[in-house]
Amino acid sequence: MSSKDAVLFFLKDKQGDFVSGEDISRSLSLSRTAVWKHIQSLKDDGYIIEGVPRQGYRLIKLPDKLLPSEIRYKLKTTLFDKKIYYFNEISSTNKIAKNEAAKGSPEGTLFVAEKQVKGKGRLGRKWVSPSGGIWFSMVLRPEISPIDASKITILAGIAVAKAIKGETGLKVTLKWPNDIFIDGKKVAGILSEMSAEADKVNFVVVGIGVNANLSLSVFSEELRDKVATLKELLGAEVDRVALFKAILKEFEKVYLSLNEDSFEKALSEWKNLCGMLGKRVKISTLTEEIEGEALDINEQGSLLLKLFSGEIRTIYSGDVVIKK
Repeated sequence: MSSKDAVLFFLKDKQGDFVSGEDISRSLSLSRTAVWKHIQSLKDDGYIIEGVPRQGYRLIKLPDKLLPSEIRYKLKTTLFDKKIYYFNEISSTNKIAKNEAAKGSPEGTLFVAEKQVKGKGRLGRKWVSPSGGIWFSMVLRPEISPIDASKITILAGIAVAKAIKGETGLKVTLKWPNDIFIDGKKVAGILSEMSAEADKVNFVVVGIGVNANLSLSVFSEELRDKVATLKELLGAEVDRVALFKAILKEFEKVYLSLNEDSFEKALSEWKNLCGMLGKRVKISTLTEEIEGEALDINEQGSLLLKLFSGEIRTIYSGDVVIKK
């Protein structure tokens, strides 16, 4: 923990009460000058901190930002205690995460942006990601075969769905392979990208985007009847930091269980959250469009599609439209 974070956490622990600079200095083994400099730096970050002679400092308001210090505060995970890269604006968190992962960034490294100008979804599609959402990528180094890498997207879907439900109370459903829906509209998505050899995964970068505190007006007219935002659904803004941390905690639970035992429990949980199994669907792959019944998800996280001929086809990737 940096000394700046230590000062911030000390103030946050006091829950808005005044604390003297001397107490901070003594408790954290910092000089009074260092404490003052860290307070000024925190103010520059957007924290509103009141300073009163003979009373000290008190934290009045937090910035509406996904700052590393806010993410780390009382974050009870072991996987995500590494480096957190933070950007006010970036082209794509997945892009920089892949670059850094290739250079050796450890598992659990996070890349967080307030805004992406070239956010992307599956198949290179544009992902609308202005300020107010939750846009981040994580570096993972699972000890699994490349054929099992699609399991990671399944686990991420579970984590995002459970975190949103836990923080908002909204009923969330999943659609294979990477979409999170509320009331039939997409509220979040996942993009997993892998670097691998024939029998070894070097790393997986998982990008997660949540339409948190966005207005529908930021989307094109074509998308407005297909997407949802948590702010619009709730009629109020969500605590983005709390939701972000909930996603990390939920993901760590399912991810560590993948390494320790089997995928069966997580897969069962995903199926319980899924809103498409047993329904007629149309799937667009890179080579064809096919229709059938979404029968099941197998142990590798692939979709089993029952064609009208009775043939059961394994679908490894594709876009799904649920037919009415």
